[in-house]
Amino acid sequence: MQNEKLIFQVDAFTTEPFKGNPAGVCFPGKEMPLEWMQNIAAEMNLSETSFIWKESDIWNIRYYSPLSEIPLCGHATLSSAHIMFSTGMAGKNETIIFSSLAGMLEVRLADEWITMNFPSYGLVQADIPEDLSRYIGITPKEFHRTAHGWTFVLLESEEEVGNLNPDFASLKHSPYGDLIVTAPSSDPRFDFCVRCFAPALGINEDPVTGSAHCALVPFWNNKTGKKEFTSHQVSARGGILKVSLNGDRVEIAGQAVTILKGELAV
Repeated sequence: MQNEKLIFQVDAFTTEPFKGNPAGVCFPGKEMPLEWMQNIAAEMNLSETSFIWKESDIWNIRYYSPLSEIPLCGHATLSSAHIMFSTGMAGKNETIIFSSLAGMLEVRLADEWITMNFPSYGLVQADIPEDLSRYIGITPKEFHRTAHGWTFVLLESEEEVGNLNPDFASLKHSPYGDLIVTAPSSDPRFDFCVRCFAPALGINEDPVTGSAHCALVPFWNNKTGKKEFTSHQVSARGGILKVSLNGDRVEIAGQAVTILKGELAV
């Protein structure tokens, strides 16, 4: 097993196969060239594929979309930890510490939920651009930029979020090609709803986006004064996240299910 290049596909932020957000999880056994990781991610053709290898007792993790490397991905981190906990690579009571481009990430398992400790991203509110409605079909209530470079908009209702139908071809080449859209939830089980669009990264809509909550949690904390939320990502596949603000960190909890396991021949 030490010399195998293992690869998995996991559905994250769900307990049902074919729901939530699928991610690739690859254990190449050692650090691999960037081009190799990018080629594997393109071959998997999922929104993200993570690559994990151990070096001097530290688990390194990197994330790739089909088009490029990204610094942080929530559902791929959740999927990676799910594989490590379920296969015995990590003990059930162990805290996994990943070294990522976004810093050190702590992940733990409790009551069948995997909780990830991520950085908190601030937002800067700005005037609503006059051309934004041309790309997304609606004028938002608020417009923000996040500290990790995404556009962030607040709509009036979950109905508006659900009905959103962006012009992806135009959005991809616009200043708003990485877009988080949120509104209060109309379902009493949830605090807010969200959809995420990233055509600039080759992903028209991400089914469930853990890293978006690095900005969503401080945003809704500022709006409500609350520190704990249940988030509902209202994409076609859907997903549920338990999230909270802990100082300057955001904790994101979810569940996952393994779909396939294989061994790379390259």
